[in-house]
Amino acid sequence: MPTVAQHLVDSLHSSGVRRVYGIAGDSLNGVTDALRRNGDVEWVHVRHEEAGAFAASAEAAVTGRLAVCAGSAGPGNLHLINGLYDAQRSRVPVLAIAADIPSSEIGTGYFQETDPREVFRECSVYVAVVSKPEQLPRLLRIAVHEALSRRGVAVLVIAGDIALSQVDAEPEAFHIDAPHVVPAEPAVAAAATALNTAERVTILAGAGVQGAHDEMVALAARLQAPVVHSMRGKEFVEPDNPYDVGMTGLLGFSSGYRAMDACDTLLMLGTDFPYPQFFPRDATIVQVDVRGEQIGRRAKIDVPVVGGVKETATALLPRLRDRHDTRHLDAMRKHYARTRKDLDDLATPSRRTIHPQYLARVVDEAADDDAVFLPDVGSPVVWAARYLRMNGRRRLIGSFTHGSMANAVSQAIGVQAAQPGRQVVALAGDGGLAMLLGELLTLVQNRLPVKVVVFNNSSLNFIELEMKAAGFVTHSTGLENPDLARLAEAMGIKGVRVESAKALPGAVKEVLAHDGPALLDVVTERQELAIPPTITAQQAQGFALYAIRTALSGKGDELLDLAQANWRQMF
Repeated sequence: MPTVAQHLVDSLHSSGVRRVYGIAGDSLNGVTDALRRNGDVEWVHVRHEEAGAFAASAEAAVTGRLAVCAGSAGPGNLHLINGLYDAQRSRVPVLAIAADIPSSEIGTGYFQETDPREVFRECSVYVAVVSKPEQLPRLLRIAVHEALSRRGVAVLVIAGDIALSQVDAEPEAFHIDAPHVVPAEPAVAAAATALNTAERVTILAGAGVQGAHDEMVALAARLQAPVVHSMRGKEFVEPDNPYDVGMTGLLGFSSGYRAMDACDTLLMLGTDFPYPQFFPRDATIVQVDVRGEQIGRRAKIDVPVVGGVKETATALLPRLRDRHDTRHLDAMRKHYARTRKDLDDLATPSRRTIHPQYLARVVDEAADDDAVFLPDVGSPVVWAARYLRMNGRRRLIGSFTHGSMANAVSQAIGVQAAQPGRQVVALAGDGGLAMLLGELLTLVQNRLPVKVVVFNNSSLNFIELEMKAAGFVTHSTGLENPDLARLAEAMGIKGVRVESAKALPGAVKEVLAHDGPALLDVVTERQELAIPPTITAQQAQGFALYAIRTALSGKGDELLDLAQANWRQMF
C-alpha cells in the first residue's frame, strides 16, 4: 500500500500539479521522498519558506490553477505565513502542506511544537489536521475543492509519522469548474434604472473584470462612461480600451481621481477598491460583485448586484438606453490625455540622475509583448502603475492587497517555474530585494532565467515619502547597499550596474536578452516624489512641517536635493 505522503503526491500529480515549493526538513521526509519516487512533480528548493508561499501564490495567479507549497514543523510552518496571507488576500488557489511534530508528542511542548490549526486559521479558507492515515484521502479532497472553489488557501497539517504511514486508497484527480453567477432580476432592473436616469456615469473596474473585458467596454460605450481602474484591475481593464482614463487611489494619477469625483453615478465592476477617501461625494453607487459580502465595505451602496461582471453586463446591456450626451466622457478623456502627457514628460533622461519614471518606461518599451511584470511593494509599484502598458498578453502580478515587501523576486520564481519560456521581469526595490536576498540563489539553483531590475535608491523610498507627507523628518530609512551587480555575479547571475541615464537603454536590452538569470542594478533618484492624484490639506501641511523640521534639524541639503530632483513636477 502507498504511504499517506505517496497518496498525497500522486493525487496532486493526477490533478495537474507539477511542482511543490519549500525547504526540506525531517518532518517532511515522507513528502520529499514521495516526490522523488513520483518523478513528475518537481521539488522547487527555495531559500526561505516565505518565498515558497509567494512563489505558489504567483503561480496560481498566472495559471489560474492550484499551486502547492510546503513547510516543515514549527518554524518552517511559520515562515509560510506571509506568503500565504498574500495568496489568501489575492484570492488564488494554494494548498499548503504543513508538516508537524510526531503525533505522539503533540501537546507536550515538544521541540519545534506549534499549533498549526490556530496559526493558519486567519490566512486560509480551510485548515485541517490529518490525525489518522485513513483521513488523508477525504481531507485532501476537501482541501483542494475548498481552495479551488473559494479561491483561497487550504492547509493540511500532517505529522511526519502520519505521512510515512500506509493508507489503502487510490490516487484521485481533483477539478472544479468556475461557476457562472447570474444576478437576480430585481437587482438588474434596479441597476438599469439607476444608470438610465444618471447624467454622468463613471465606471470603476477591478480584477473582477478578468474574462469580461469586451462586456465592460460595451457598457462604457452604451453609457458614454470613462473607465477608471484599480491596481489589480490594470492588466484586465487597460488593453484596447478607448474609455480608459487611468487609475485612482494612492498609486494612481489625477485623471482617474477626477473621473470619479465628477460623476453623479458610479458603477463598480468587480472591485473591492479599499480607499474610501477616493470615492465620489453624493453620487449614486451601483456595485457589481460575485461576492455579496464585499458589497458596501467602502461606501454606502444604493444598488447592490451580486453576480459575475460578464453575466451582469450581459443582463444589463439590453436594458440600457443609448446615451448621446458625451460631455462627461469627452472632458475626462481630455483630462487623461493631459495627465498622460505630463507623466510621460517626467519619464525622460537626465544628465544629473536617473529618474525612476525613466527606468520604468525604458523597461516597458524593451520588454516582450507577453512579459510578466512583478513589482515590489513600495515605489516600484507606483512606477509600474504609471508606466507599464498592458496589452492583453502581458501580466502584472504583485502583493497588491496584502502589501508585503520582498514579493517581486519570490513571486517571479513561481511564474518562471510555471512558464519557463516566458519573459519574467521582477521590478525590485533595494529594500525588498535585500529582505529575501537568498532567493537570488534560488534562481541559480533552479535555472530560472528571471530578470531582476533593481530600483536602487539606497532607501526605503515609499516609507520616506509617507514620512514627508505626515510631517516627519526622514529617519531610519537609509540603506547601505553593496554593488548589487557584483553581488549577483558572485552568486552566478549576470550583473550589470547603471549610474547614468545615457547608459540605461543599452543595459536594459542587454539584461533582458541574456539567456539566464540577470540582475540590473540601477542607481535611481532617491528624492523623487511619487505625487498622489490629489493632495489633501493635511498632506500639504504635513509636507510643510517636514520641510521646517528638516531645515531645523540641520538636513537642509536634503531639501535642496528634493527641489532639484522634482523641479520638473513642481513647475
